[in-house]
Amino acid sequence: MATLGDSSTVYSSVKDYYGKVLASSKDLKTSACTAGSAPHPLILDIIKRIPHAVTDKFYGCGNPIPLGIQGRSVLDLGSGSGRDCYVAASLVGPQGSVVGVDMTDEQLQTARESIAAYSQALGYTPNLKFLTGYIESLAETGVAKESIDVCISNCVINLSPDKPRVLKGVYESLRSGGEMHFSDIYADSQLPDSVRTHDVLLGEGLAGALYSKEFEQIASDIGFARPRVLSISHIDVYDVELKKLVGDTKFYSITYRLFKVPQPDGERELDQGQTATYLGTIEGCENEYALDVNNVFPKGVPVKVSGNTAAVLTSAWLAGYFEVTAGSTGSESQAEMSIQSTESLMAKATLAALCGASSSASSGCSKPMTK
Repeated sequence: MATLGDSSTVYSSVKDYYGKVLASSKDLKTSACTAGSAPHPLILDIIKRIPHAVTDKFYGCGNPIPLGIQGRSVLDLGSGSGRDCYVAASLVGPQGSVVGVDMTDEQLQTARESIAAYSQALGYTPNLKFLTGYIESLAETGVAKESIDVCISNCVINLSPDKPRVLKGVYESLRSGGEMHFSDIYADSQLPDSVRTHDVLLGEGLAGALYSKEFEQIASDIGFARPRVLSISHIDVYDVELKKLVGDTKFYSITYRLFKVPQPDGERELDQGQTATYLGTIEGCENEYALDVNNVFPKGVPVKVSGNTAAVLTSAWLAGYFEVTAGSTGSESQAEMSIQSTESLMAKATLAALCGASSSASSGCSKPMTK
């Protein structure tokens, strides 16, 4: 079930929850909007310079901002008070650009009013703007087709009443080789209507959580390369009554990477005899880079990769950070490489939560979850 029903009802409920009900992140009733481990130290340093008016109203569920995006154009879906846009503006530098899209007037006011103070902290005025609109209607909001290198989003798409339309709009706005790099909430099963129509669960993102398999199929149908999991963590429900309502359903914050690149082997991860070597040239990731949970690259060490992963590392915006060897040219059948499924990663995240450990989120520099 990719939609939540009547759009106007969903929009009204979400606007009221984030614009009026929540005064700060302290008012949340689940860990959905605070899940995930600490951001990368480089990003933490940037956050310290962001005005408190912005950070106090941050409701994200992960760390969906890749490093190495200097000079890139970035789009943030459901930018809220603007925290992730402010971080991205620092990372892209004066030659890059960042645009945030949100529908909540109160949040947008906070985001816009703080740009001047942030410019003083940066030492220059960033190419940063915030548009009023719906993430289902990016073109109508003013986001041109094929104008974006990296689209980020933090615990927002679960709030949309039409998720396939959101993903389709992102795909159209990305340049060839672009990426959707985002954190959101997912469920390990389909949700009943009693959960999907609950105002608090809707506001906190759980009511709109997609079944992970359903999401991955939607992304593939639209044209994205196979969805890649970068990090995953279990979400806790604090409120007793809400716990009763969701029952045995488990929820997770997952950071996915969706690339707009061709995949020579379709959904299969085949060994084509190729290797990729990370050059160590991304600031903050000098020693190691994690593309996803299945592909971690120590600096200067050739790592065997599938044909599809090689295509990402040669065709996406990351291409300049890797050297990829040519593969075999024969027509013989190639062996399929083993990768961890999303379901197995969910099981590990649940076990980690029960044991009091935390599965790590990443900006691509440290290993996400252990293999």
